Amino acid sequence: MKRPKKQILLAEDDAPLRQTLAAYLEVAGYTVHQASDGARALALYEKHRPNVVVMDMVMPHMEGSEAVMVLSRRYPEARILAISGGGHDSGETYLRVAARLGAHATLAKPFHPEALVSAIKQLLGPSEEGVVS
Repeated sequence: MKRPKKQILLAEDDAPLRQTLAAYLEVAGYTVHQASDGARALALYEKHRPNVVVMDMVMPHMEGSEAVMVLSRRYPEARILAISGGGHDSGETYLRVAARLGAHATLAKPFHPEALVSAIKQLLGPSEEGVVS
């Protein structure tokens, strides 16, 4: 019996990077919902309730840090992976802030897509990491 695919919400303002990562995650067996900013990510989370949220920290309209804070308060069950390559400050600074605001894991850019899949599997845990049987 097939289990439904796990859903990932990928919030990243760099469209080519977002599309590349989404394609990689889809090949890995996930359903991917894409957002270009934090506000859109919140709307998509409310609509789809994905298993994992991958949130860039530096985005227009609503920063990822604000979206992480809102998600972790409204939806304590949300599993959040914060990603950042920096902006006004270093990527590590943004990731430390994300962890304090509720992100469960962090990943510094640049990273290999396999590292992203590995981090998602860790957030899903051993009982949920398989996406399709």
